[in-house]
Amino acid sequence: MSKVLGFFRREPVLSIAALAAVITAFFAPFSLKAIGEAIDWRVLALLFCLMAVVQGLEGAGLFEKLAQNAIRRAGSLRGLCAVLVLLCFFSSMLVTNDVALLTFVPFAVLVLKGAGFEKHLLYVVVLQTAAANLGSMATPVGNPQNLFLFSRYQMSAPMFFSRVLPVAGLSLLLLLLLLLPIPRGRLSVQSGQSPRPLSFKSILPYGILFALCLCTVLHLVPYPITFLLVLFYLAAKDRPILRRVDYGLLLTFVFFFLFVGNLGAIPPVKQALYQAIQGREMIACTLMSQVISNVPAAVLLSGFTEKGGALLLGSNLGGLGTLVASLASLISFRIYGKAQPEQKGRYLLLFTLVNVLLLLLLLPLCLLLDR
Repeated sequence: MSKVLGFFRREPVLSIAALAAVITAFFAPFSLKAIGEAIDWRVLALLFCLMAVVQGLEGAGLFEKLAQNAIRRAGSLRGLCAVLVLLCFFSSMLVTNDVALLTFVPFAVLVLKGAGFEKHLLYVVVLQTAAANLGSMATPVGNPQNLFLFSRYQMSAPMFFSRVLPVAGLSLLLLLLLLLPIPRGRLSVQSGQSPRPLSFKSILPYGILFALCLCTVLHLVPYPITFLLVLFYLAAKDRPILRRVDYGLLLTFVFFFLFVGNLGAIPPVKQALYQAIQGREMIACTLMSQVISNVPAAVLLSGFTEKGGALLLGSNLGGLGTLVASLASLISFRIYGKAQPEQKGRYLLLFTLVNVLLLLLLLPLCLLLDR
């Protein structure tokens, strides 16, 4: 029992998804064909490929080098903090919000502590977290729910970008305004360590594979080809990367696919959910994200509406708000909690205030775009 409870604490969303899939399976007709059809194999393959390729680029030292160069050019305290925040905003568009936070929040801890500006660390990490969640909305590969919805509803690039880019643009403006309270003050700051030498031999093949992934997301290359090429390269050249892929996230998607499929096979439940969210898809997804996080909310509601654009807006806006609204936010909380364990309460308070403020400021634009 202790092992079960330990696993639940480590993987709460995966555990809940598995439990939901198992329970609803008792009320839905069993069929291997239905199970196979409920699972979106294309999304799973693309998630695997993107996670593996990004891990390869990170291992080659690319992100660390970019961060070190950007930090060295900061001429003021506010400029330094802006670099740390905007690195999360723009990098999350390509490497996902969780990877951006895993990469750049530790840099913020290292740099601000080392430079004697520890009192600004809490505010900067909160802004970094919001920046990663907001920047990731701008591309289909920025976060898992975008990738899923882009594939599930077969969105065109113009349709996708017309929804998310106005929100991402306003988000960037709001983040810049939130940086203004930080004093300008001149400084001379070192990054704390010398960057690792870049491994161009590793960057080149992973760069090619990343471009191939983007082409697959845009439906230019069949996903089985990309999946096999990535898998064969890793097996032949970089097997340790296979152990660093987040298989928990992949399994979470599998169980939520099954859960949604089971609900859809129970006529009274399907009808009730369909009627409950009709015309309110964006708001429903935003609110549901506050409780179960935005990825499961997008997957769940996608089974009961054809308004993919509304879910796209709702799931990205829904990443703001509570700490669990976006699971990537938990990464920053863990990192900051280790660096400043006595400040966890203040972090939760400031995090909630900033995220709720951003949610309320972005909500009118999202409602306008959802018309």
